[in-house]
Amino acid sequence: MSKYLLEVGVEELPYKFIPMAISQLKTGFETFLNNSNVKFDDIKVMATPRRLAVIVDGLANSQPDVEKVVKGPIAKVAFDENNNLTKAGEGFANKNGVSKDDLYVEDNYLYAKISIKGKNTKDLLQENVPQIFAKLQGPHFMRWGNNDVKFSRPIRWVLSILDSEEVKITLIDKTSSNITNGHRFSEQNIVIKNPDEYVSKLSEAKVIVDPEERKQRILELTKIEAEKLNAVTKISDDLLEEVTFICEYPVAVTCNFDEAYLTIPQEVAVTVMETHQRYFALYSKDGKLTNKFVTITNYIGNEFENIKAGNLRVIKARLDDAVFFFNEDTKKPLEAYVENLKGMTFQKGMGSVYDKTGRIVKLSEKISNALGVSKPSIKRAAELCKADLATNLVFEFTELQGFIGADYARVSGESAEVAEGIKEHYFPLNADSETAKSIEGQVVGIADKIDTICAVFAAGKKPTGSSDPLGVRRAALGIIKTILEHNLKLDLSKLIEETLELLPVKADVKADVEEFFVQRLIIFLNSDYSKNILEACAAINPCKDLCDYVQRVKAVSSGVDEKLLENANRVLRILKEEAGAVDESLFSLEAEKELYKAVQGISFSGDYREYLDAITRINPVVTKFFDDVLVMDKDEKIKNNRLALLNTLKNKYIILTDFSKL
Repeated sequence: MSKYLLEVGVEELPYKFIPMAISQLKTGFETFLNNSNVKFDDIKVMATPRRLAVIVDGLANSQPDVEKVVKGPIAKVAFDENNNLTKAGEGFANKNGVSKDDLYVEDNYLYAKISIKGKNTKDLLQENVPQIFAKLQGPHFMRWGNNDVKFSRPIRWVLSILDSEEVKITLIDKTSSNITNGHRFSEQNIVIKNPDEYVSKLSEAKVIVDPEERKQRILELTKIEAEKLNAVTKISDDLLEEVTFICEYPVAVTCNFDEAYLTIPQEVAVTVMETHQRYFALYSKDGKLTNKFVTITNYIGNEFENIKAGNLRVIKARLDDAVFFFNEDTKKPLEAYVENLKGMTFQKGMGSVYDKTGRIVKLSEKISNALGVSKPSIKRAAELCKADLATNLVFEFTELQGFIGADYARVSGESAEVAEGIKEHYFPLNADSETAKSIEGQVVGIADKIDTICAVFAAGKKPTGSSDPLGVRRAALGIIKTILEHNLKLDLSKLIEETLELLPVKADVKADVEEFFVQRLIIFLNSDYSKNILEACAAINPCKDLCDYVQRVKAVSSGVDEKLLENANRVLRILKEEAGAVDESLFSLEAEKELYKAVQGISFSGDYREYLDAITRINPVVTKFFDDVLVMDKDEKIKNNRLALLNTLKNKYIILTDFSKL
């Protein structure tokens, strides 16, 4: 078994492209080897900003030889009357590289058994690796030199070896060799004799090529620096990934800034450090932000004074701006900024952000009434929820909308509930983040998001596979998560209707918005439940009560009796339309009376699993009805009465799910 190594050296790659390239290279090599029927044990893809590397381990030396049977012409066409090959027969033999002795007749057809020798793996790599690389996709690809082919960044070297032998390939304008380069400030022109020494030789040259190893080193170094100061870090996965892919050899350096900057909202300082500068903020043990941070440098050496001075100079300038904007903004209360929202367009045809705020206030009141909650803080949070969009600080740090509003609300003397509602009404910030904990944040957040969704649909801009105007998919997911996590008994269908009525543009899109929510709901729950069960339960108006829908899904997921499924589907097939009321006096058979009594005895007590058991227990009665009773009786009255009886049974079934979809 062999081992193959490919390394493509490049100018610094954009960090967002690197994980995409890792995934595409792994898939590309797997597809190539599987399609070529070349056995392998493992494919590992590694990357730094300056290199993409693939190591294929346990690689077979060649494809296996294959014997293949090829069907030819009809025997009487392939042979003449003297049993000699005709031109058609000779042509078939020549085409497949066999002699007459290798041919045979079966079922009146001519056949040839041919042996195909497997290709050498080295030859296959030479043919296919350039194609795999050429299929890599990503944003902002570029040309360089006189090349017509694009890639993310110019290629500077290519390393390609199988065991100890070079596999010559050309990628755009570079031909491969067995030479690589270390860290930009370390050893260059390193000869790699075989793939096994690749990682260790690069490590000696100050390159940690494995991103997972770099990530762990970053975490360990940052933790060590934090512990020196009796501090802790709160490193997000996104920031950690970005820092991992912008360095080859992480070195941690602790820096600090003037404590006076801690007077501005904590979120602002953290955003400056993490989002703008990719620093790791340090916190005291009680969770308060300190004036110290850790920066990861792609550096070899131990002289850090210039690094510290440079980072301090950059962060000081950003924090000075934040302090200035904060001081200017807080010269007047948050409420004073609401009027300025009139000059900010929400969406063409849907008024200003001021108009949207008015709708949020009205919708928040409707949601509060539906939930049976009466709190003045909800209305106040709704009135001020968008005010910070008109402030200087949010204009400079747009990602902090809501957080700035909450801080300005506190400075303005608003209650803690109002401030929290302003901040949390944007929650969840992404698919994995937390939902609003306060009722103010939940109510105002749902009102804000439902207004955005309905406005987009009413404007005829519903999301497609390639576009998501105003992030309506995220907004719908936010509403769904908020309702389900906090068990809010809210009629979403009615809320959609009320929201559409408040919009300045009238459009008949209620059904479209409901269907959009249903699809987002199914996608959200698809990892936990079977899709066909989700769709079957969704046929019974899930927007009426999302929490109720989930309880029905859980009950059906616990298992449905096959006889129940058969009986329910038989009932649904018979009933093409609604039937009238049941007249007990028209019952002539005992099976009719028994079924009517059994159906009347079923009621929903709030537990869908108990309800499923109840409709399952009457299976023998339903089966006996179908065995003993002719539903389509010649007597029209009796027939209609029996259909009405089945209709009452159907109404019991569809309380739970649409069994025809299971």
